[in-house]
Amino acid sequence: MERILVVDDNKEIVYSISELLKYEGYETVKAYDGMEALAAMEKQEIDLILLDVMMPRLNGLSALMKLREKSKIPVIILSAKTEESDKVSGLVLGADDYIEKPYNPAELIARVKAHLRRYHAWGGGKPKEDEDQIVNGGLVLDRKQRLVIVEGEEVHLTATEYKILELLMEYPGQVFSAEQIYENVWEETSVYGVENTVMVHIRHIREKIEIDAKKPRYVKVVWGIGYKMEKYN
Repeated sequence: MERILVVDDNKEIVYSISELLKYEGYETVKAYDGMEALAAMEKQEIDLILLDVMMPRLNGLSALMKLREKSKIPVIILSAKTEESDKVSGLVLGADDYIEKPYNPAELIARVKAHLRRYHAWGGGKPKEDEDQIVNGGLVLDRKQRLVIVEGEEVHLTATEYKILELLMEYPGQVFSAEQIYENVWEETSVYGVENTVMVHIRHIREKIEIDAKKPRYVKVVWGIGYKMEKYN
Protein backbone atom coordinates (compact mmCIF):
# COMPACT_ATOMS: atom_id res chain seq x y z
CA MET A 1 0.00 0.00 0.00
CA GLU A 2 1.40 3.40 -0.99
CA ARG A 3 1.93 5.80 1.90
CA ILE A 4 1.22 9.53 1.58
CA LEU A 5 2.35 12.20 4.05
CA VAL A 6 -0.22 14.99 4.52
CA VAL A 7 1.25 18.18 5.98
CA ASP A 8 -0.86 21.18 7.04
CA ASP A 9 -1.23 23.19 10.25
CA ASN A 10 -5.02 23.01 9.84
CA LYS A 11 -5.99 19.69 11.44
CA GLU A 12 -9.41 19.65 9.76
CA ILE A 13 -7.75 19.87 6.33
CA VAL A 14 -5.32 17.09 7.22
CA TYR A 15 -8.20 14.92 8.41
CA SER A 16 -10.37 15.51 5.33
CA ILE A 17 -7.52 14.86 2.88
CA SER A 18 -6.47 11.75 4.81
CA GLU A 19 -9.99 10.35 4.70
CA LEU A 20 -10.19 11.04 0.96
CA LEU A 21 -6.88 9.24 0.38
CA LYS A 22 -7.87 6.29 2.58
CA TYR A 23 -11.05 5.90 0.54
CA GLU A 24 -8.84 5.60 -2.56
CA GLY A 25 -6.77 2.88 -0.90
CA TYR A 26 -3.75 4.85 0.31
CA GLU A 27 -2.16 4.74 3.74
CA THR A 28 -1.65 8.19 5.26
CA VAL A 29 0.72 9.83 7.72
CA LYS A 30 -0.19 13.17 9.32
CA ALA A 31 2.06 16.13 10.17
CA TYR A 32 1.16 19.67 11.20
CA ASP A 33 4.32 21.63 10.37
CA GLY A 34 7.57 21.25 8.47
CA MET A 35 9.50 19.90 11.44
CA GLU A 36 6.98 17.11 11.99
CA ALA A 37 7.04 16.31 8.27
CA LEU A 38 10.84 15.87 8.21
CA ALA A 39 10.69 13.76 11.37
CA ALA A 40 8.03 11.53 9.78
CA MET A 41 10.26 11.06 6.72
CA GLU A 42 13.06 9.76 8.96
CA LYS A 43 10.81 7.20 10.64
CA GLN A 44 9.14 5.53 7.68
CA GLU A 45 9.11 5.23 3.92
CA ILE A 46 6.87 7.79 2.20
CA ASP A 47 5.79 7.62 -1.45
CA LEU A 48 4.37 11.15 -1.89
CA ILE A 49 3.89 14.34 0.14
CA LEU A 50 1.00 16.81 0.09
CA LEU A 51 2.52 19.95 1.55
CA ASP A 52 1.05 23.24 2.79
CA VAL A 53 3.21 26.38 2.59
CA MET A 54 2.20 28.65 5.48
CA MET A 55 2.93 26.71 8.69
CA PRO A 56 4.52 27.45 12.09
CA ARG A 57 8.06 26.41 13.17
CA LEU A 58 9.18 25.42 9.68
CA ASN A 59 7.16 26.47 6.62
CA GLY A 60 6.51 24.28 3.63
CA LEU A 61 9.12 25.77 1.30
CA SER A 62 11.88 25.52 3.91
CA ALA A 63 10.88 21.93 4.62
CA LEU A 64 10.91 21.23 0.87
CA MET A 65 14.47 22.55 0.55
CA LYS A 66 15.67 20.26 3.36
CA LEU A 67 13.75 17.33 1.93
CA ARG A 68 15.32 17.71 -1.51
CA GLU A 69 18.78 17.34 0.02
CA LYS A 70 17.98 13.66 0.64
CA SER A 71 14.94 12.60 -1.36
CA LYS A 72 13.37 12.87 -4.79
CA ILE A 73 9.88 11.62 -3.85
CA PRO A 74 6.96 13.53 -5.42
CA VAL A 75 5.83 16.65 -3.56
CA ILE A 76 2.55 18.39 -4.36
CA ILE A 77 2.09 21.78 -2.76
CA LEU A 78 -1.42 22.61 -1.58
CA SER A 79 -1.65 26.31 -0.84
CA ALA A 80 -4.06 29.21 -0.63
CA LYS A 81 -1.28 31.43 -1.99
CA THR A 82 -2.25 31.81 -5.63
CA GLU A 83 0.26 34.38 -6.95
CA GLU A 84 2.27 33.15 -9.93
CA SER A 85 5.50 33.98 -8.08
CA ASP A 86 4.47 31.64 -5.25
CA LYS A 87 3.91 28.78 -7.69
CA VAL A 88 7.24 29.39 -9.43
CA SER A 89 9.06 29.50 -6.08
CA GLY A 90 7.59 26.15 -5.07
CA LEU A 91 8.44 24.50 -8.38
CA VAL A 92 11.97 25.92 -8.48
CA LEU A 93 12.65 24.62 -4.98
CA GLY A 94 11.73 21.13 -6.08
CA ALA A 95 7.96 20.66 -5.89
CA ASP A 96 6.47 18.47 -8.60
CA ASP A 97 3.07 20.16 -8.68
CA TYR A 98 1.09 23.04 -7.16
CA ILE A 99 -2.63 22.92 -6.40
CA GLU A 100 -4.57 25.92 -5.15
CA LYS A 101 -6.94 25.79 -2.20
CA PRO A 102 -9.83 25.20 -2.17
CA TYR A 103 -9.01 22.11 -4.22
CA ASN A 104 -11.26 19.84 -6.25
CA PRO A 105 -11.06 16.37 -4.60
CA ALA A 106 -11.25 14.55 -7.95
CA GLU A 107 -8.44 16.67 -9.37
CA LEU A 108 -6.32 16.13 -6.25
CA ILE A 109 -6.67 12.35 -6.48
CA ALA A 110 -5.97 12.39 -10.22
CA ARG A 111 -2.73 14.32 -9.68
CA VAL A 112 -1.67 12.09 -6.80
CA LYS A 113 -2.15 9.00 -8.96
CA ALA A 114 -0.31 10.56 -11.91
CA HIS A 115 2.73 11.53 -9.84
CA LEU A 116 2.90 8.15 -8.12
CA ARG A 117 2.75 6.37 -11.49
CA ARG A 118 5.53 8.54 -12.85
CA TYR A 119 7.66 8.17 -9.72
CA HIS A 120 7.48 4.37 -9.72
CA ALA A 121 7.96 4.20 -13.49
CA TRP A 122 11.30 5.97 -12.98
CA GLY A 123 12.39 3.39 -10.43
CA GLY A 124 11.38 5.34 -7.35
CA GLY A 125 13.36 8.37 -8.40
CA LYS A 126 16.68 6.65 -7.72
CA PRO A 127 19.62 7.29 -10.06
CA LYS A 128 20.21 4.36 -12.42
CA GLU A 129 23.91 4.20 -11.62
CA ASP A 130 24.02 0.45 -12.26
CA GLU A 131 22.95 0.88 -15.88
CA ASP A 132 25.74 1.06 -18.43
CA GLN A 133 23.51 2.97 -20.85
CA ILE A 134 20.63 5.40 -20.63
CA VAL A 135 18.50 5.38 -23.77
CA ASN A 136 15.88 7.97 -24.66
CA GLY A 137 14.54 7.83 -28.22
CA GLY A 138 17.53 8.16 -30.55
CA LEU A 139 19.72 9.50 -27.75
CA VAL A 140 22.13 7.11 -25.97
CA LEU A 141 24.44 7.96 -23.06
CA ASP A 142 27.04 5.24 -22.50
CA ARG A 143 28.47 5.41 -18.98
CA LYS A 144 31.21 2.82 -19.53
CA GLN A 145 32.73 4.65 -22.45
CA ARG A 146 31.52 8.10 -21.31
CA LEU A 147 30.20 8.95 -24.73
CA VAL A 148 26.95 10.15 -26.25
CA ILE A 149 25.40 8.79 -29.44
CA VAL A 150 22.67 10.61 -31.36
CA GLU A 151 20.83 8.65 -34.06
CA GLY A 152 23.79 6.28 -34.37
CA GLU A 153 26.43 9.01 -34.56
CA GLU A 154 28.84 9.79 -31.71
CA VAL A 155 28.91 13.41 -30.52
CA HIS A 156 31.64 14.95 -28.38
CA LEU A 157 30.62 16.74 -25.19
CA THR A 158 32.80 18.44 -22.62
CA ALA A 159 32.94 16.86 -19.14
CA THR A 160 30.48 19.44 -17.80
CA GLU A 161 28.09 19.06 -20.73
CA TYR A 162 28.18 15.27 -20.24
CA LYS A 163 27.29 15.61 -16.53
CA ILE A 164 24.37 17.94 -17.27
CA LEU A 165 23.01 15.62 -19.96
CA GLU A 166 23.44 12.60 -17.66
CA LEU A 167 21.44 14.33 -14.91
CA LEU A 168 18.59 15.24 -17.27
CA MET A 169 18.52 11.78 -18.85
CA GLU A 170 18.42 10.03 -15.46
CA TYR A 171 15.13 11.78 -14.69
CA PRO A 172 13.26 12.30 -17.98
CA GLY A 173 10.32 14.65 -17.60
CA GLN A 174 11.54 16.12 -14.31
CA VAL A 175 12.15 19.87 -14.34
CA PHE A 176 15.45 21.08 -12.87
CA SER A 177 16.07 24.73 -12.06
CA ALA A 178 19.39 26.25 -13.09
CA GLU A 179 20.38 26.28 -9.41
CA GLN A 180 19.64 22.56 -9.03
CA ILE A 181 21.64 21.72 -12.16
CA TYR A 182 24.56 23.83 -10.96
CA GLU A 183 24.61 22.28 -7.49
CA ASN A 184 24.38 18.72 -8.88
CA VAL A 185 26.96 19.13 -11.64
CA TRP A 186 29.44 21.62 -10.18
CA GLU A 187 28.87 20.13 -6.68
CA GLU A 188 28.92 23.49 -4.96
CA THR A 189 26.34 25.94 -3.67
CA SER A 190 24.82 28.06 -6.41
CA VAL A 191 25.69 31.74 -6.48
CA TYR A 192 24.34 34.78 -8.30
CA GLY A 193 24.60 34.42 -12.06
CA VAL A 194 24.51 30.61 -12.29
CA GLU A 195 21.48 30.87 -14.58
CA ASN A 196 23.64 32.29 -17.36
CA THR A 197 26.36 29.68 -16.80
CA VAL A 198 23.89 26.82 -17.04
CA MET A 199 22.07 28.41 -19.99
CA VAL A 200 25.30 28.59 -22.01
CA HIS A 201 26.05 24.92 -21.37
CA ILE A 202 22.49 23.91 -22.27
CA ARG A 203 22.81 25.83 -25.54
CA HIS A 204 26.04 24.01 -26.39
CA ILE A 205 24.46 20.63 -25.56
CA ARG A 206 21.52 21.42 -27.85
CA GLU A 207 23.84 22.41 -30.68
CA LYS A 208 25.45 18.97 -30.43
CA ILE A 209 22.50 16.63 -29.84
CA GLU A 210 19.56 18.33 -31.54
CA ILE A 211 18.84 18.18 -35.26
CA ASP A 212 17.55 21.76 -34.98
CA ALA A 213 18.80 23.55 -31.86
CA LYS A 214 16.11 26.22 -32.30
CA LYS A 215 13.39 23.55 -32.19
CA PRO A 216 14.81 21.11 -29.65
CA ARG A 217 13.36 17.61 -29.40
CA TYR A 218 15.16 16.48 -26.26
CA VAL A 219 16.27 19.30 -23.94
CA LYS A 220 13.32 21.60 -23.33
CA VAL A 221 13.00 24.89 -21.47
CA VAL A 222 10.16 25.21 -18.95
CA TRP A 223 9.87 28.99 -18.94
CA GLY A 224 10.45 30.64 -15.58
CA ILE A 225 11.33 27.31 -13.94
CA GLY A 226 14.18 25.43 -15.60
CA TYR A 227 15.04 22.60 -17.98
CA LYS A 228 13.92 19.03 -18.58
CA MET A 229 14.61 16.05 -20.81
CA GLU A 230 11.58 15.16 -22.93
CA LYS A 231 10.82 11.46 -22.54
CA TYR A 232 10.63 9.15 -25.56
CA ASN A 233 10.30 5.37 -25.84
